[in-house]
Amino acid sequence: MPAVIFAPATLSIYKESKMKLKILFFISLCLLMMVTGVFWGTWFSLSRSMGVFSAAEFIHIGKTIIQNLAIPMRIILPACIISMLLTAWFYPQKKSPGFNFCITAFILIIISLLITLLVEVPIDNQIKEWTVVTVPADWETIRNRWESFHTLRTFISLASFGFFSLSIMGSKNEI
Repeated sequence: MPAVIFAPATLSIYKESKMKLKILFFISLCLLMMVTGVFWGTWFSLSRSMGVFSAAEFIHIGKTIIQNLAIPMRIILPACIISMLLTAWFYPQKKSPGFNFCITAFILIIISLLITLLVEVPIDNQIKEWTVVTVPADWETIRNRWESFHTLRTFISLASFGFFSLSIMGSKNEI
């Protein structure tokens, strides 16, 4: 009999925790969308055209992008990673395809972070110091390396977004 008395309270707590998890999923998806959007937007609108820019244009564009994105991405990307980690941590069915998609998405966004920190940021730091007079003779090789890794990072983040979306769709019966 006590189980019947406490059942409505238990149901209320269960519904509240489901709503909190849905909110966490939504926040994570929005943050991941912003991160992926920054990578995709830069690649789609600019990176594919890098080869046509002169050294002066490349330096100017590079410095402008670095200035516009450095601080916001220092906030958005870690917030995205933390929220995705929390989503995985609180995912209700750890042995489900949805959970596996969530973990895959998390691993992929970590890979994009590593590409950013190990390849992109060091190149950005070089570009910040360049002027038309001091640009290195091999600046095109450096630019091409930046572009190649940016393309890789973009498609890894798109895959992360896809897998995370699948984890949400796969969780309909779990949440």
